[in-house]
Amino acid sequence: MNTDSIKELQKLVVDYRDERDWKQFHSLKNLAMSLNVEAAELLEHFLWTDEGSRWPDKVEEEAADVLYNLLLFCQEANIDIGKAFVAKLEKNAAKYPVDKAKGSPKKYSDHT
Repeated sequence: MNTDSIKELQKLVVDYRDERDWKQFHSLKNLAMSLNVEAAELLEHFLWTDEGSRWPDKVEEEAADVLYNLLLFCQEANIDIGKAFVAKLEKNAAKYPVDKAKGSPKKYSDHT
């Protein structure tokens, strides 16, 4: 799998941050906290409703904020998120083989 587009997005984010001299504020702790805050803001659009479609532009912006913070976190933690994602997907595929997991919400340990 080619993860170059993720690296391109990460470069855009890093360039944006560096132009503003914000790296000094981006410890791993702060970035992890910011990622959590942005994810909560995304979730907020679904509070008391089953759909966030009442605010599609806001949901889109919050999703972008989540990605922005994740990419910065991975940059500072020296995580190749594309590579890590592919590895995790392969690990999950082994835990949840199609013949046992298809259509089932059960945890991997409950698939016997």
